[in-house]
Amino acid sequence: MNSLTSLFKFRIDLNKGIVQVGNFVIGKESIYVLGTIVIKIIIMLVTMYLVIKIGNKIINKYVLKQKNFRFSLDDKKAKTVGAILSSILRYSVYFFGIFSIIATISPKVGITSLTFAGIGGVAVGFGAQSLIKDIINGFFILFEDQFAVGDYINIDDKGGIVESLELRVTKIRDFNGDLHIIPNGLITKITNHSRGNIRIMVEVDIAYDEDLDNAIEVISSLCKKFKDQNESVVTEGPSVLGVSAFKDGGISIRVVGKTKPMMQWDTEMKLRKEIREELINANISINYPKVRIVKE
Repeated sequence: MNSLTSLFKFRIDLNKGIVQVGNFVIGKESIYVLGTIVIKIIIMLVTMYLVIKIGNKIINKYVLKQKNFRFSLDDKKAKTVGAILSSILRYSVYFFGIFSIIATISPKVGITSLTFAGIGGVAVGFGAQSLIKDIINGFFILFEDQFAVGDYINIDDKGGIVESLELRVTKIRDFNGDLHIIPNGLITKITNHSRGNIRIMVEVDIAYDEDLDNAIEVISSLCKKFKDQNESVVTEGPSVLGVSAFKDGGISIRVVGKTKPMMQWDTEMKLRKEIREELINANISINYPKVRIVKE
């Protein structure tokens, strides 16, 4: 019982300048050393925060201004390089900051090659192989230009827009708004939907009793006007491919073309709307489900 009481014993003696916690007694010199260490650690943490903050601003400024350089990158590659530089800066600051704090807490811990070697061996023992794999694969993704920030990609069963390509992880946001964080070492198969022109396809169903040739002519005429009005987006076509299917109550006419990456969805929706309006103006019936009641 006495040992348990002494464990929770706490006393401050201002005259002697000591603090007692349990059986441990801290004198004036120890308090001064402890206070000095705490202040140094706070200064280091603030310095780490400022270095990362200022460094990221410099990197972002470089990314924005690199267009004016003689040898410039496109926007996607510039943002990718910026994300990689920010990641390297953050990991470097954390790495040296943590070892500086350790060296401050324990003067016996020196940042020497021997220390690094010992810590590195322990890290590998605890699974640093995966970390090294992530970093190496991240460099290959960057140098081989497999994808860039802003690209629409699929990694295995995850798909979305690349928000960030970092030294260790890749972040993609899907169309539901979910953010997927994938270690670079796990990336083995990538489908990039943002390289080259993307095909668009619209199918229109018209009634069987309509003049098929007239309907195709009306849609073809609309496609030419659509191309002229959307030259900045449409790269090929659109044009009528022909009859694609015979369905219950109607005939399907397929229209195909190509657009710039990431513009296919908006273009398809706009083209469907204009085809519908053009067919209505030409008094061509669009197929829709009908119920016929027969009285005997």
